[in-house]
Amino acid sequence: MDSFELNKIIGAILGTLLFVMGVGFLAEAIYAPRETGPGLSLPVPEGSAGEAVAEAPAAAVPIAVLLASADAAAGQNVAKKCQSCHNFAQGAGNKTGPELYDVVGRLEGSHEGFAYSAALLEHKAAGDVWSYENLNAFLLAPKEYAPGTKMNFSGLKNDKERADIIAYMATLSASPVPFPPVEAAAPAADAAAPTAETAAPAAEAAAPAAPAADATTAPAADTAAPAAPAADATAPAATPAAQ
Repeated sequence: MDSFELNKIIGAILGTLLFVMGVGFLAEAIYAPRETGPGLSLPVPEGSAGEAVAEAPAAAVPIAVLLASADAAAGQNVAKKCQSCHNFAQGAGNKTGPELYDVVGRLEGSHEGFAYSAALLEHKAAGDVWSYENLNAFLLAPKEYAPGTKMNFSGLKNDKERADIIAYMATLSASPVPFPPVEAAAPAADAAAPTAETAAPAAEAAAPAAPAADATTAPAADTAAPAAPAADATAPAATPAAQ
C-alpha cells in the first residue's frame, strides 16, 4: 500500500468523524431545552406540609367490654408465646420475667426474687396494682406504660388476644378477681349530659312576667312555665375514668 492510498483512508476516517460531530451539534441545537418562564406552583394541601397527615388513633375499647366476651382457654394458647420469659404455674419461679401466677390484683413490681426495672419500682412505690385496666394498658404498650421496662416486647395489639390472655391469667389464682362490670366502662361523655342541654338559658328558665291586665284573666296553666324535669335540671355525675 502506497502513501496515496493510506492518505485516502485516513481522510475518509476523519471525514466520517467530522460528519458525526456535525450531526451531533445540529441535534443539540434543535432539541436543546428552552426556558419558558416561571412555572405554576400548585398549592400544598393544608396540614400536609409535604408529609402524610397522621390519623387520629382509634379510641381503645374498655377492658371491661373486652373481658365480657373473652375466652380463657384461647388465652392459654396465646400465653404460650410468653412461656420463654414467664412461668404461669404456682411456685415455678421467675425466668427473665417474673412468675405470673396470681398476678391479677398483685402489687406491681412486688414478686419476690425478681429484679424489677426502676419504672415498675416507681409503680410499686405509688401503690399501683395489676388491675385489669393496668394489665390491659401494659400488655398493649409495655414501654409506654413503664418507660425503661426490661420487658423486651412491643405489645399485644390485638384486642381479643389481649383480653383472652388477661382472662386466662385471672384463672391463675385461688381467689380470682371478678371482672369489672361493663356498665363501669361507659365513657364519661355518655354518662353526663351536654352542658347546653342541662342548663337552659335564663330567658327560657323562667317565663316572662305577664302584664297585670292579662294575669287576671289568663288560666292558671298559662301564668307559669311548666317545671323542667329533674333529669334535665341537673347533669348526672360523670363516671371516673378507670385506672
